[in-house]
Amino acid sequence: MYRRLSSILFPVALIALIGTIVWGYQEHQEKNSVLIKAENQYQRAFHDLNHHMDRLYDELGQTLAVSAKSQGMQRKGLVNVWRLTSQAQNEINQLPLALLPFNKAEQFLSRINNFAYQTAVRDLTKEPLTDQELQMMKSLYKTAGTVNKELGTVQEAVLSDHLRWMDVELAMASENTPHDNSIIDGFKLIDKRMGEYPENDWGPTAMSTVRVRSATSLSGDEMTTEQIKNKALQFLGAAGAGKDAKVAEAGTKTELPAYAVTIEGSGDSNIELDYTKKGGNLLWYLNSRAVNNRKLSFDTARNKAGQFLLRHGYKNMTPATYDEYDHVAVFTFVRTIDNVRFYPDKVTVRVALDNGEVVGLQASDHVFAPKLLTPGKPKTSKETAQAGLNPDFRVQEHRLAVIENEMRKLVLCHEFVGRINDRDYRIYMNADTGLEETIEEIPDGAKPIYR
Repeated sequence: MYRRLSSILFPVALIALIGTIVWGYQEHQEKNSVLIKAENQYQRAFHDLNHHMDRLYDELGQTLAVSAKSQGMQRKGLVNVWRLTSQAQNEINQLPLALLPFNKAEQFLSRINNFAYQTAVRDLTKEPLTDQELQMMKSLYKTAGTVNKELGTVQEAVLSDHLRWMDVELAMASENTPHDNSIIDGFKLIDKRMGEYPENDWGPTAMSTVRVRSATSLSGDEMTTEQIKNKALQFLGAAGAGKDAKVAEAGTKTELPAYAVTIEGSGDSNIELDYTKKGGNLLWYLNSRAVNNRKLSFDTARNKAGQFLLRHGYKNMTPATYDEYDHVAVFTFVRTIDNVRFYPDKVTVRVALDNGEVVGLQASDHVFAPKLLTPGKPKTSKETAQAGLNPDFRVQEHRLAVIENEMRKLVLCHEFVGRINDRDYRIYMNADTGLEETIEEIPDGAKPIYR
C-alpha cells in the first residue's frame, strides 16, 4: 500500500517541485526585467537632465550677450530658457528623489521658468528688460554654471563607477543606514547650491508667480494619528462604522507633512484619505469600489453631491462642470461669493451612479485657496466686454467670476461660455479693462452646468 501510494505521490511532488522552480525562475526573470527597465529610465532622465541644464547655462549666456536693442533675440533666448527649465523639471520628476530634500532646487527652476515665460510674453519694445532683471539673469547664469559643475561631477561618478539609480532608491528607503551614496551626496549639494540664491534677487515678478503648498499657509495645531483616525471615521459615518483605520505619516521631509489613512472597504476595495498634519485638513478621499451600472439621473447625482458637501461643511459651493465615466459622475464645485464664482476655490466630487454614494473628493484646491472676502465691482459692463469677443463666438452664458491670472493675481472677469469652430470655450474678459484675460477650452465630456 505504501509503495503504491509513494509511486503515485512522488511523481506528483516532483512535478510540483519542478513547476515551482520554473515559476520562481520566471518570476525572477520578470522582476529583473522590470528593474532593468526602471534603471534605464532613470539613467536616461539623469543624462537628459545634464544635457538640458548645460543648454540652459548656454542659453542664459547667449541671451545676456545680445544687444539690449535686440528685443527679438532676447525674446527668443527667454523662450528657450523657459522650454529648457520645463524639460529639466520634468526630468527631475522622473528620478527617485522623492525622499531627498530637493525642494530648493525645484523652487529655483520653477522661478527661472516663471520669470522667463512672463518676460518673453510681454512686449519688450515697450517694456524692455530692466537693469534689475539683467542683473538677476547674470546672477542666474553664474549659479547655473556652479550647478552644472556639480551635476558634471555626479555624472562622472555615475559613468566611471557604474553607479545604479536603483541603489539610490534602496538607500533612501532605508531608515537605518547612512545615506553615503555618491548620487545622493551630489544631489544634496546641488540643492544646497540652488538654495543659496538670494531670495530678494528674484524680484516681485518671479516671486508672485510661485506658490508652494506648504504647512506654513495652514492654521491650526499639529494633529496626532489618533485624532486623524477619529476624523476619518467621523467623515465616513456609517461606511466607517466598526472598521479599523490604519494611519501612516507621509511627506515628512517635504513642506507639507500629511497623514495617509487606509480603511478596508467592501469586497477587494479600499477607502483612502489624506489629511494635512497641521490643522487636519482633508486633501482627498477615494473609495475604490467597483460601480457596475447606472441607475441615477444627472439631477439626482448633482443633488447627492451638493448634499454631501453641505453635510461636510463645504458651504456656498456651486456646480460648475460635469463629466461621467465608468458609471461615475464627476462634478466640479466652485465657491460663490455675492453671486460671483471664485474659481481658485474648488472641489471635485465623484458620485457612484448605482446608488448615489459619494466615492471620491478632491479638496486640496479648497484647502490652499487664497482668502477672498469680496470680489469687488466690475468697472466695465457686460456689453462692453462682449464687444471685444470674436464675432463668430456664440455666447451661451455670462457671469462674473474671479480667476488667477498668469501672475497668480486674483482678477475679476466677465466669464463668457460659448462655442466657436465646433468647440466649447470659456473666455474671461478683465472686468476693469474690458480686455481678454485668458481663454480655456472645455474638454469633450466635461460639460458646463448652466444655472
